[in-house]
Amino acid sequence: MNTQRKLFKYLSIAAVITAILMTDAWLGGQFVPTGSIVSSAEARVGRPGTPRSVAGVARRTTRRTVRRSAIYIATLPPACARVSVNGMSLWRCGGAYYQSSGGRYVVVYVD
Repeated sequence: MNTQRKLFKYLSIAAVITAILMTDAWLGGQFVPTGSIVSSAEARVGRPGTPRSVAGVARRTTRRTVRRSAIYIATLPPACARVSVNGMSLWRCGGAYYQSSGGRYVVVYVD
């Protein structure tokens, strides 16, 4: 029974706070000062998910996806250089990328 009382108490408090905020919104913000709580939605210019937006194009051109394959090798080919892609440490050997996995290396694809 104690758990049910606590749940009822928290739900009652949430309902009262919600009622106060809704009443304040209907009255034009007389109780809660403007700026203390977000009272209106702000429009975002060039939302990242929007096709052909500036932010979306910048995100797509700078972000690269690293996908692991099922191909493992024991040692790296000669003349490999360590590179960082999206914060991941990879080995670049010619046009192929490898990621250390235990005592082996897995072929990864960078898109």
